[in-house]
Amino acid sequence: MGRGTKVGLIIVAIVLVLLLGFYSYVKKTYNELVTLDEGVKAAWAQVENQLQRRMDLIPNYVETVKGYARHEREVFLKVTEARAKAAGAGSISEKIAANNELTAALGRLMLVVERYPDLRANQNFIRLQDELAGTENRIAVERRRYNEAVRAYNVRIRSFPTNILAGIFGFRRAPFFEAPQQAKKPPKVKF
Repeated sequence: MGRGTKVGLIIVAIVLVLLLGFYSYVKKTYNELVTLDEGVKAAWAQVENQLQRRMDLIPNYVETVKGYARHEREVFLKVTEARAKAAGAGSISEKIAANNELTAALGRLMLVVERYPDLRANQNFIRLQDELAGTENRIAVERRRYNEAVRAYNVRIRSFPTNILAGIFGFRRAPFFEAPQQAKKPPKVKF
């Protein structure tokens, strides 16, 4: 074998090693992105489970309050409209916005409840209120988990050189589930 043939084989071997290394990197990175993306989707599914639980409790809650506060029609209408909007939302961003609106409407409903001491003493109402409060806590936990998954995923797809592969394979940033503007304002307490 001549010297030129040996050099040619060495160059071919180096190119093959480099290509194999590049392939391994792309495969590993792609699979990590898929895993993180699926983690975001799984976390969002848990948020949706809890949001659905809340959606299922709201009609019973509203009907119980209606029995006591018949003249609070506008508040009931807002809760019903917000619930319908949340149920009909399509994308994750739309669902986040609709559920933030529903949270605000439920807050207004809670203010109505405060005006009716007999209602607050009703055992069915107390049970529903406890279930709704527990569900709100579950939603908060799942929102936190979802946001942690989104953060890990978004950091990974924005990091160099992964951002190049993420762009090539169509991985896009996931939206955070942020608190509504109303939640950022301090509550008004009146005695």
